[in-house]
Amino acid sequence: MLSDKDIADKVLVREHLAHLNVTPVLSVEEIEAYKTKITALLKEKNACLVAHYYTDPVLQSLAEETGGCVADSLEMARFGSNHPASMLVVAGVRFMGETAKILNPEKRVLMPTLEATCSLDIGCPEQEFSQFCDQYPERKVVVYANTSAAVKARADWVVTSSCALDIVEHLMDQGESLIWGPDRHLGRYIERETGADMLMWNGSCIVHEEFKAKGISELKAVYPDAAILVHPESPEAMVELADVVGSTSQLIKAACDMPNETFIVATDKGIFYKMQQLAPTKRFIEAPTGGNGATCRSCALCPWMAMNGLQSLLAVLETEDQEIFVDDGLRDKALVPLRRMLDFTSSQRLALAGNA
Repeated sequence: MLSDKDIADKVLVREHLAHLNVTPVLSVEEIEAYKTKITALLKEKNACLVAHYYTDPVLQSLAEETGGCVADSLEMARFGSNHPASMLVVAGVRFMGETAKILNPEKRVLMPTLEATCSLDIGCPEQEFSQFCDQYPERKVVVYANTSAAVKARADWVVTSSCALDIVEHLMDQGESLIWGPDRHLGRYIERETGADMLMWNGSCIVHEEFKAKGISELKAVYPDAAILVHPESPEAMVELADVVGSTSQLIKAACDMPNETFIVATDKGIFYKMQQLAPTKRFIEAPTGGNGATCRSCALCPWMAMNGLQSLLAVLETEDQEIFVDDGLRDKALVPLRRMLDFTSSQRLALAGNA
């Protein structure tokens, strides 16, 4: 049974989506013409294109071809900080652009559209979340990267799905109890895996929440040798069926490393571009979303990610009018938990390299 807040959140998201325009289909010739113009402008403006795994495959390939980056949100943040370009063009959703600006105040950060947001961000307003946190001052506040700069500024730590388990375990070792926001499914997964004492904000991703265990089970019966790959933003029943639960980068690695020839993938289907690129002989099947409670037959596509297209990318490079700004005071506060995350994951990398 959905709570009043769940229903209100879904209505809010649906209303927000109602006016959005998804990128139209282009011919091969049009695609090449756009790519040529965009490549020239990226070079002319000393700009770097950073794209998320969930964006259109054409944008992902263009980012690679022009010396940019295709990655999850953690690696996008790290790449943007280390790249010498004076301008970052972030193909993704708004919180990714904000994160890039927080970490790189000296660089201009543009996005193909500033309307591309996230249901987790929408469902976690800063004022309400702060009031929730204020009730438990003894707890450390850990927020998922899919949040606004203002919510990050209220947090002690920022995490992504690729580093959340390790950071929560680190905080447990220090004897901390936590407030977690905003994705309740990812939070419950971390709670089960670590045993951490966590109070949850009640948010969810409109893409991952639509995957249904019944549909996965039926598909598994058709492909009994297939491995099931599930993002931890998915409901618990989905996680229980998974062979691998992980972030986008972790699921891609699993697809490459596992011996299975077929994979049922429960996350945004934009990830198939990188999976097929790195494991071209394997088969990847979109996990079904139909069934009891689903609002569509196949929801494995973020509508906001789909707003990133070649036309909007070219337009922003020509006009430079879709720029991300973050207030200096807010930036200083949000930088603290972001820097903690990046420093923590960097130290982990060094430790792994030393043990190799």
